[in-house]
Amino acid sequence: MAGIADKLDKAYESTPIDQLAALPVAALQGVSDGDATHLKEAFGITTIGDLGTNKYFLWAHAIATLAD
Repeated sequence: MAGIADKLDKAYESTPIDQLAALPVAALQGVSDGDATHLKEAFGITTIGDLGTNKYFLWAHAIATLAD
């Protein structure tokens, strides 16, 4: 899991890879509980998996990639 653990808060660094998507979005370094609340209210995002598969985020990523 090298390279991924450092993207998570310390409390979650040893979480098995197959369980990461189910973690709360606030488990990501730099995402506060307040940020997580805003993501939930605006987009219904509560987990890392929700964030990674949200259609608006995927669209934005595709546009940014194409723009490069």
